[in-house]
Amino acid sequence: MSQVKYEQIGVAMTCRGYEEYIRMFDLMESDLARGPILDVAAGGSSFTAEAKARGYEANAVDPRYGNDVTRWVEEAREEIGTSTAKIAKIAEVFDWSYYGSLDNHRAGREASLIKFEADVNDPSGQSSYVSGKLPNLPFADGTFSLVLCSHFLFLYAEQFGLEFHKQAIAELMRVTMKGGQIRIYPLQALNWEPFAQLDELLTFTRANGGNVQLLPSKLPFIPKKSDFIRISL
Repeated sequence: MSQVKYEQIGVAMTCRGYEEYIRMFDLMESDLARGPILDVAAGGSSFTAEAKARGYEANAVDPRYGNDVTRWVEEAREEIGTSTAKIAKIAEVFDWSYYGSLDNHRAGREASLIKFEADVNDPSGQSSYVSGKLPNLPFADGTFSLVLCSHFLFLYAEQFGLEFHKQAIAELMRVTMKGGQIRIYPLQALNWEPFAQLDELLTFTRANGGNVQLLPSKLPFIPKKSDFIRISL
């Protein structure tokens, strides 16, 4: 398996939907209802739009959000085609028990983008999308009860090393309120190997007041063990 790798240059602007977030982070209604939610490095995902439609207070942050909305959407649309072609070349390594097929996987991305596009083009929705990036987020201390980070930390381990991850974790903890939680998925890089310095990073997190647990994700897809980190403050 280590011979196979998802090829990616730079950080992709991907689209994932609400149900995928619920599964990958094993979220319960009680987790979502406690207070403000932040999706970090959210890209073109519709989680924020769908969470708000369900009555939750949700926000998204991504460095691309500082540009014209049309550019965000177009980049996300292009990424759907690009990523689908890449996945097709190595489709046999993935667990398709949730998505069912490559076509369904793509359709889900496209449906997510439609919801994302509608929300960011709605004057009442745009304020939920804030330009910012790790390790310096534009939010006050203790703003959010639940902070989610999907497919950024650990995934791009070749681009971002241990020091960046320490700074990023510290920043996620800073913007999370006491009694709140941070959840990060997945824990593997693009070659599906675990982050080499994960133990050191978890030690750092605990030393800075985070109660850390590694828990099984309920979103089958990636080839190897699928866990997420839950940090409770």
